[in-house]
Amino acid sequence: MAGVDSYAGNGGVDAARQLDDLRQAQLSRVLYWRFFVNLALTFCDIAMFIVAGVTVLNLRQETGPFYSYRFHFSMDVSWYLLVAGCIWVWCLYRVGIYHRHVMGDGYQLNAKLCSGAVRCWIGMCAFDYALNLSVTLTGLTLIVIAGALLTMVERVISRAYITRTRRQGAYSYKTVVVGSVDGIARTMQFLMQRRQLNYRAVAVCPIRVNAETGQIEADDDVMTLRRLVLDRYDGIVPIAYREHGLAEEFVRNQIQTVMVSDVLGRFSDNFNIFSVRMESLGLEIALISSAADAAGHETQVRSIQGTTIVTLRLPQYSPLNKLVKRAFDLIVSSLAILLSLFVTVPVAIAIKLTDGGPVFYTQERIGLRGKPFRMIKFRSMVVNADALKAKLAAQTGQQDRFIFKMKDDPRITKVGHFIRRFSIDELPQFLNVFVGDMSVVGPRPPLPEEYARYNKVYATRMLVKPGITGPWQVSGRSDLSAEESEQLDVAYVQNWSIGGDVIIMFRTVSAVLGHKGAY
Repeated sequence: MAGVDSYAGNGGVDAARQLDDLRQAQLSRVLYWRFFVNLALTFCDIAMFIVAGVTVLNLRQETGPFYSYRFHFSMDVSWYLLVAGCIWVWCLYRVGIYHRHVMGDGYQLNAKLCSGAVRCWIGMCAFDYALNLSVTLTGLTLIVIAGALLTMVERVISRAYITRTRRQGAYSYKTVVVGSVDGIARTMQFLMQRRQLNYRAVAVCPIRVNAETGQIEADDDVMTLRRLVLDRYDGIVPIAYREHGLAEEFVRNQIQTVMVSDVLGRFSDNFNIFSVRMESLGLEIALISSAADAAGHETQVRSIQGTTIVTLRLPQYSPLNKLVKRAFDLIVSSLAILLSLFVTVPVAIAIKLTDGGPVFYTQERIGLRGKPFRMIKFRSMVVNADALKAKLAAQTGQQDRFIFKMKDDPRITKVGHFIRRFSIDELPQFLNVFVGDMSVVGPRPPLPEEYARYNKVYATRMLVKPGITGPWQVSGRSDLSAEESEQLDVAYVQNWSIGGDVIIMFRTVSAVLGHKGAY
């Protein structure tokens, strides 16, 4: 009862009032910088779109004014571009460009910019149609494209500035990481690697579950905490868990976000009680959850005769969306097969002349829902490569890794080094896509022995067709750890979309040209 008694009497009222004042001051500071950062970005986005519009219209000699045939008045170009700029930033706002988690994240930012450009084009077409303005469709389209490209460049510069200042403590949320010591260490490593996020860890709160009571208690393993966290990261303050007054302690340490790494399972009583205590003081709860978490599912809640039923579904798995993805695969694979002939024919000749072996290499892989198929590639290794794999895996300590990769692999031929560096060896797999064994985008198809070792969570990656490229290829490829590769693949199963697949394809081009992690 000590936590309750401490607030008894006038002293407790004064302390509560001081705590509320402190929290309000903290929230005001956060809202202040968020408002002015977004305001500055808004003006920059409008400016970029207007500059793009002026450039396009001058190059096309469409300098106006634009006449409204419906309302019989002329609109000056400057007013037209100002309205267009407002439509542009409104569309960017609607797709979430100005959300604080998107400001420093290049992948999310570019994806949302593309979505905003499509909305802006539709909005401008509707505006021109409503007024029946004398604006050409070609000019309008070029304005939107140029505006999106200029905004993308502007956001690259602003993102670099925001990321740099976040490392210095600005434009970020002070965060306390709550969980087991091991979970805290993993989360700290994650936050250090994801500088684009606006979480800045300043404190940790180690906890554990009491095996007898099932309640949350402080983890007093100070030595392990110091070894895994405190000695590795400067400026981190340990805060001891306690049943009452913990949220108040976080506020006094100017914490904005409480990040839960593990121990507190979602939907458990322990988590519900903990989150209510935090949120009642305006603290934000952030969860580090499994890639297979159901948070991204479309949720419907119904109450039937006093019983609540929660319905979950992933809308991208509807028959229509599956049909669209198959059509997308057919179109892309057909074009890729035809357009790549000027590359694939010389490569096939070079492989044949190298050692006289077969041009193609086929291998049994596991596809959708565990169905085996023969995957085709250009042969980039010596003929007895499979026989050498087990020996090399033992030498490099990769027997238990799902994806076997090594630098300076002795099995790769001279031609093989070249075609693997530029991912040319993957081009024949468009034949697999065309016949339906694979998709253009998806997790890579595993070998049977790799598939046999999958745990239950990682096996969910087989619920979609394997792909030629996927999240693993565009996020570092062989430079990623096994855990990072697995998380990317499992997350793709729940988050894929046609728009996301298109973005991954464009990012694949960048990854191939940059040779990042390609060996």
